[in-house]
Amino acid sequence: MEDFLAPLMFVVVFVIIFSGYPVAFALGGASLVFAFIGVELGIFDWNLLYAMPERIFGVMSNQVLLAVPFFIFMGLVLEKAKLAEDLLTTIGTLFGRHRGGLALGVVIVGAMLAAATGVVGASVVAMGSISLPVMLRYNYSKRLSSGVILASGTLGQIIPPSIVLVVLADQLGISVGDLFIGGLVPGLMLATMYALYVGAVASVKPDAAPALPTEMTDIPWRELLQRVVVVMLPPLLLILIVLGSIFAGIATPTEAGAIGSVGAILLAGARGRMSMNVLRDSCVGATKLTTMVMFLLIGSTAFALVFRGLYGDIWIEDLLTGLPGGKIGLLLVANLTIFILGFFLDFFEIAFIIIPLLAPAASILGIDLVWFGVMIGMNLQTSFLTPPFGFALFYLRGVAPPEVKTTDLYRAVIPFIIIQLIGLLLIIQWPGLVTGLVD
Repeated sequence: MEDFLAPLMFVVVFVIIFSGYPVAFALGGASLVFAFIGVELGIFDWNLLYAMPERIFGVMSNQVLLAVPFFIFMGLVLEKAKLAEDLLTTIGTLFGRHRGGLALGVVIVGAMLAAATGVVGASVVAMGSISLPVMLRYNYSKRLSSGVILASGTLGQIIPPSIVLVVLADQLGISVGDLFIGGLVPGLMLATMYALYVGAVASVKPDAAPALPTEMTDIPWRELLQRVVVVMLPPLLLILIVLGSIFAGIATPTEAGAIGSVGAILLAGARGRMSMNVLRDSCVGATKLTTMVMFLLIGSTAFALVFRGLYGDIWIEDLLTGLPGGKIGLLLVANLTIFILGFFLDFFEIAFIIIPLLAPAASILGIDLVWFGVMIGMNLQTSFLTPPFGFALFYLRGVAPPEVKTTDLYRAVIPFIIIQLIGLLLIIQWPGLVTGLVD
């Protein structure tokens, strides 16, 4: 029984989670129950739990995680102030005169929103509520329209300043800046692959991605150029300041997140969009998501403490390092596990439960943890799209017009899931795509 207690704890936690119980409380509750069982069997000491307050204090004082609420707040301000809407309409006008232009515009805006917000839900909802009705009105295919919005919206998982990468860096014990640099090329590579797919569809099936009517795009070039400068340059400048300060080593991710938050407020104010309602809604949204993250961290800290007290870390380490194939075996198991769990769990939950178990084995086998973190981030991005429980599907379902059925969304993401899996295989085959800029 002593040998099976740690594996049993692992299984019980996931059974409770899949039953619909809140993850943070499932982790904390199961930890207390198994601590009691361990004490009764004489293999766990209650004194180990005295370390819990110190560990929680360590979580709360973690400067890296302070970047999470800043980046969330920055993204919410840009969304609530409708600056994202301005980007979509301007780029739609700029590219809409060409076949597939609207869909290409969605990819570009998706990449920009990813770099400006790092919040998948905000990107998918903004593009779905603004672009999808327009694309359908002008006879775009429902599948192409929905698929390109869903895929582009999830770029926030991998393009820095991704909140996913901040959390993964903390759990892997590596530099957030290095993980941001590592995620830049794969993120832009995915956006390019989406754009190439849109171009291919527009060439092979012109009816699926027609050009906008002339009256929609017949705007004097002087006026269009002025609109591009006013709408696109300020967010691009904000992105360059935030990411540039991190990449150049001038600011930490937390400091850059604070700069981005102030910059988003100034941008909204300059456009006359900053109001108490926008500020309040952004603060409330950031507080809710940050609170969820903190509770997950506390629950996962309790889980890790009891799990290690029951020698679960040794069991996991022996299991993962003893897999057939060594590194390849670990990578295969890690990717399959994360991909499957991504059907059911949020990326925060996966990061706080699974990554601390995988990281020691990856380190022992000599795997580059920056490359490992980017690979996991791209895998998590794929899981956001995968039916039946991909979170991006539910975000778009909430704002999609009635004529777009759930089955349409499921079919729409299949080509983009294939593209993302190809991207994942590319960075596994050529790690230099991730580590080249870091080195």
